[in-house]
Amino acid sequence: MKGMRKAMKAIVTGASSGIGKDIAKQLIKRGYKVIAVAREEQKLKELQKELGNQVEILSMDLANEENCMQLYEKYKEDDIDIVVNNAGFGDFGEFVDTNLEKELNMIKTNIVAVHILTKMFLKEMIKKDKGYILNVASIAGFMPGPLMATYYSTKSYVVKLTQSIYEELRRKKSNVGISVLCPGPVATNFDNVAGVRFSLKQMKSEYVAEYAVKNMFRKKLIIIPGIIIKTAKVLSKISPDKLVARVAYKQQKRKRN
Repeated sequence: MKGMRKAMKAIVTGASSGIGKDIAKQLIKRGYKVIAVAREEQKLKELQKELGNQVEILSMDLANEENCMQLYEKYKEDDIDIVVNNAGFGDFGEFVDTNLEKELNMIKTNIVAVHILTKMFLKEMIKKDKGYILNVASIAGFMPGPLMATYYSTKSYVVKLTQSIYEELRRKKSNVGISVLCPGPVATNFDNVAGVRFSLKQMKSEYVAEYAVKNMFRKKLIIIPGIIIKTAKVLSKISPDKLVARVAYKQQKRKRN
């Protein structure tokens, strides 16, 4: 009907729990319809039951490149306003001992899926000269991570990719926003998948999600919740890499379950 406002739409990956779930809630509060993507169908159904008809669910493993392209093809005509690349996981252990298959799946989920979805949906957003992409990384993206080497490396990729695209968009004077969320420890299911427990106090995912969405709309490039984590980033930048790696190793050893 003429005069009706177009429904605003957002895609959130890894939306079945933790930060992804809470970002979905934040966006619904702001009037968005959320397409929630995750592997665990039952958790998605529970999310839909909790949040109602503002959520459309899609069970999909984004470690599969074809699934990433199918996700884009399914929604490329839907005028997607926001894409949140949150799906990801970690692992713990010395690099020579960790499971190669799990690490390759981690690289596919944490890097390849983020790369594909960012590139494909960004093209659509640039055509319309509007939209937001929020890539979820970690404070781990700014430092070496012995005992979680693959995870830290994947998050570094996400940080650098986002920073690079931000500058390209700035030079185009584009109205499209791209941000990267880099939290410290957050109370989510990440710990169980990675097999760790954090020595630092964990932030609530609800707080991180609200902070992330607020700053995404402000088009802030690097979003770091919490003064302690902001300080850790500064210290990691001004300290020698070898020293940061030694400190990180000691911190990581405390995480072992």
